[in-house]
Amino acid sequence: MHEEVLRNLGSDLGIRLRMNRSIQAEGTFGVVKRDRGYRRIRRRGLEKVKLELLLVAVGHNLYKFHNKRKRLQAA
Repeated sequence: MHEEVLRNLGSDLGIRLRMNRSIQAEGTFGVVKRDRGYRRIRRRGLEKVKLELLLVAVGHNLYKFHNKRKRLQAA
């Protein structure tokens, strides 16, 4: 099974998927960390941590949605 995983990761499709994943994930985390100033989770406990991260994600998506609507209205 390990050899199959290595073959899949080394294939052209595997390389493209890994490259695409790294680009997408870092962009969002970079914006949340640098532009929004979110540095650490302040809650304790699995459920509270999940809720906090969900709220951060919702806030990020609402910000993007708001800016997109604003751009469309100006055009």
